Amino acid sequence: MSSWLPLFWFLAILALIPLALWLLKRSPVMATGMPGGGRVIASQYLGPGQRLLTVEVGEGEQRRWLLLGATAHHISLLGEQHPQVLAETPRAGFAALLHRGRP
Repeated sequence: MSSWLPLFWFLAILALIPLALWLLKRSPVMATGMPGGGRVIASQYLGPGQRLLTVEVGEGEQRRWLLLGATAHHISLLGEQHPQVLAETPRAGFAALLHRGRP
């Protein structure tokens, strides 16, 4: 009986690894990905593997909204704005918010 005990614990640990990874992926630490926090404000699908993302980063006076272009292999910073400027029109569509900053 005692020869099965190490095998049992080995299999139990192997079974817990995917569970631990699943829980870690959904934890707030992994969701933000950065010490100062960060969250996706808006997301727009452009095509296969292409998205526009508005991400809020920083805290307090340092808080910014970043417009990012994301593909499967690259992320580009397209623009940066204070969140107060965009917060005036919360019901406006994503396209209207993008055109608002243009002259």
